[in-house]
Amino acid sequence: AVVERIRTVGDHTSTERVCYISSLPADAERIALAVRSHWEVENRLHWCLDVQFGDDYARARSGHVAHNLALVRHMALNLIRLDTSIKTSIKTKRLLAATSDEFRAALLGFEAPDEDDGE
Repeated sequence: AVVERIRTVGDHTSTERVCYISSLPADAERIALAVRSHWEVENRLHWCLDVQFGDDYARARSGHVAHNLALVRHMALNLIRLDTSIKTSIKTKRLLAATSDEFRAALLGFEAPDEDDGE
């Protein structure tokens, strides 16, 4: 299938043709839905990592460091999204996880540390 995208910004119009290989029947509506759904998932994940975790500004670029940090960020994001204990933004949950031992322990599935342990 060939998808043609026409984009107009101000006075400038650009056209892009993209080829997709699919086992779907050649039905324009169905293929358009599949393409949009793919980009919705991609944008949801990458936008969140960029905005909430500053992924684009990460300085780690050598060896396995960049990949390992990306895995940790993905795991953190997934843990935060799975949490249903409070209804608040990802940003607020990240702040809570950074500042509250109890909330962080709950996210990770541990018991919260006792306040009077004195260690």
